[in-house]
Amino acid sequence: MKQNFTVRQGALDGVEAFLSVAQHRSFRKAAAELGVTPSAMSQAVRALEERVGAVLFIRTTRSVGLTEAGERFLSRAKPAFEELVAASEVARDLGQRPAGLLRLTVPPAVVPILLEPLIASFCQAFPEVEVEVAANEELVDIATEGFDAGIRLGQFIAADMVAVRLTPPFPLMVVGSPEYLHRRGRPERIDDLRQHACIRIRRSDGSIAPWSFLSAQKPIEAVVSGPLIAHDFPTMLGAAVEHMGLAQVPEPMASGLVKAGKLVRVLEAFATLAPGVFLDYPSRHQVMPKLRAFIDHVKSRTDATENS
Repeated sequence: MKQNFTVRQGALDGVEAFLSVAQHRSFRKAAAELGVTPSAMSQAVRALEERVGAVLFIRTTRSVGLTEAGERFLSRAKPAFEELVAASEVARDLGQRPAGLLRLTVPPAVVPILLEPLIASFCQAFPEVEVEVAANEELVDIATEGFDAGIRLGQFIAADMVAVRLTPPFPLMVVGSPEYLHRRGRPERIDDLRQHACIRIRRSDGSIAPWSFLSAQKPIEAVVSGPLIAHDFPTMLGAAVEHMGLAQVPEPMASGLVKAGKLVRVLEAFATLAPGVFLDYPSRHQVMPKLRAFIDHVKSRTDATENS
């Protein structure tokens, strides 16, 4: 049976009025300070006394004093109320300018090639923001895990998230080392992969990802096999460099090793495009200044790259 629960109302009602009266020892002066009438001030204190269950002030026509209960209430309520005010000021400050801790969850592979340049320039531009990067291959729930945003491949972004493009779409390339290709031969068709050692990757949901291709403008998924199953792209690339087999990875992650001659592209005619890498976050209506500053920084850097 479903129970009805209600949020307790009025737990702090009248506390500010009580503290002001206790400071001035006057309902009239306290009312002037808070911008209300003495009658309203008296009603607020009386309601607090009823809720507390004790008389807090001794009132005469000439003076206002604290009872013993009032003294004890003041000793505990004043520092607590001051902490609440300070907490509000801190929160308000973070809500008005880029400052505080910005937590990002990212795949390990994008940190050196994409995120490091962005973070370096962002930290220089916004020195009051601390950036925490949690490198994780798993698709972390941003909201429940306390992150401000995530960086993900486009195909893994949920429909209810806001996405900001970080890279253009890029091909998924099959690469192998020159020594491996010399030993095993260069595949010319997708079916040739049956005769090759293919380094695979296990997805965060536990499944092993097939390899994706485009043939005659139609998408094809190939189930491949090989000696190694990795959980991230850097491991796949490392294994390919060590001549263990072929690997299918995002082109930007392999381009440096290809230029260095450590890896060679194959099956380029069948390469399919991945959507690219995106920054994603939960809602346009809950963006703190620190995240808004990072989003704007990302956009400015992306626009500059596209226009160069």
